[in-house]
Amino acid sequence: MQEIEQLRALGDADRAAKMAARHKRDRETLGIAPAQLEPLVAGWRAALTPEERVTLARKLWESDIHEARIAAAKLMLQARMRPDDGAWAAIMEWAPAVDALDIADAVAAAGQRRLASDPARLGDLEPFMESRNPLQRRLLMTMTNHWAKMNHPKPADIAIRDRALEWAAHLHHDGNGAVRQAVAALLSDLARHDPERAAAWKPAEKVVEDQPDQDPE
Repeated sequence: MQEIEQLRALGDADRAAKMAARHKRDRETLGIAPAQLEPLVAGWRAALTPEERVTLARKLWESDIHEARIAAAKLMLQARMRPDDGAWAAIMEWAPAVDALDIADAVAAAGQRRLASDPARLGDLEPFMESRNPLQRRLLMTMTNHWAKMNHPKPADIAIRDRALEWAAHLHHDGNGAVRQAVAALLSDLARHDPERAAAWKPAEKVVEDQPDQDPE
């Protein structure tokens, strides 16, 4: 697959070893710097139709190479991507499997764009709240953070903002630091753009979880 070979050509063995040690996953890591990955994926996006992007993204994800999974998500980043139902379907399929923070955040960035293009998809995120994978719970906050940053939200945007705050209220006490950090980031952004709503927000009562998390990063 030529795209995988293009990724391999950018690899750095020393960087890859350090990344693999940090991720603690039995997954091939190439050691590609973000500054190298961005222009490569941008070139793929420009050359492909939306349907072709989804096809390539799925193949990259299935390779189970660390940077290939990040690249797969980045293929879905274009703001105006029509049709994008296939892209959203792929993102929803990948979400339960995210197990490294930078992969999760790449998937979240892509999901945020596709969610913004069709806010009716927000309901698809509801099951994430009960996921045993903390990085999937983190996606609730990172995918909806866009609405916390709006300066002039419309009524429909405020409704989404309030729904995200309901999720944040329950995830505020999450046992995973990456989830709590995402909640804090959303609240911090909200405080800058809607200080009254941020001041009125309150976390839910802490609930003791019966089941332990899966062990992503």
